[in-house]
Amino acid sequence: MNSVIIFKKIKFYDYSFDLLLKRLNKGGYLVAPAASALTNIDKNRDYYNSLIKSDIAILDSGFFCILLRIFKSKKVTKFSGYLFLKKFLDLKFKKKTKFFLIDPNKTETVFNKNYLKKKNILNVQSYIAPIYNNQNLKDLKLLSEIKKSKPRYILINLGGEVQERLALYLRENLKFKTSIICTGAAIAFLTKRQAPINDFVDRYYLGWIFRIIFSPRKHFLRALKSIFLIKFFI
Repeated sequence: MNSVIIFKKIKFYDYSFDLLLKRLNKGGYLVAPAASALTNIDKNRDYYNSLIKSDIAILDSGFFCILLRIFKSKKVTKFSGYLFLKKFLDLKFKKKTKFFLIDPNKTETVFNKNYLKKKNILNVQSYIAPIYNNQNLKDLKLLSEIKKSKPRYILINLGGEVQERLALYLRENLKFKTSIICTGAAIAFLTKRQAPINDFVDRYYLGWIFRIIFSPRKHFLRALKSIFLIKFFI
């Protein structure tokens, strides 16, 4: 642990939570790319660029960690977006600490705000993201709201390959220090809106099985797609 793994110019930080947090608090954005999304870095150049330019990339995918061990002889520790966000939201924040949520719909916003309230995180604003243009991602309304709010932390709870590009867009257009966390559906595991994943399931790389059981149509093909990540190692 406490090393940096460079894969296709993307810097993955095999750090402890405390060191990841210390780095995150300097500002910028954290990404937790899933294996299924990583298979697209040769096709989705904007997404790939957002990973390369990220301030922190964590080892969310157990399959990716296994491939690093087999093909690169790199022994790394999986640190999922779920685990990072869980630990992060368990911290004791000052009441004045501002949070800003970017959610896919109003229902998720309600659940997310209620969860944060249970964690005594009360200074929270939210924004419902539109469907973004794949070719030219911009959101002037979002940018304006964030500039007015000046949150210390921004949680982007959108799908992979979109949230990372949005984080890069925000970092390049905001002039104050803020930390952006791109952990997608991780908060939905905490609010129980998605598969009932816990620390045991996460630690032993079983999350994909629970996701398939919970939503087979959505996650079976995604898990199958992850296999193609091997093409970057062979």
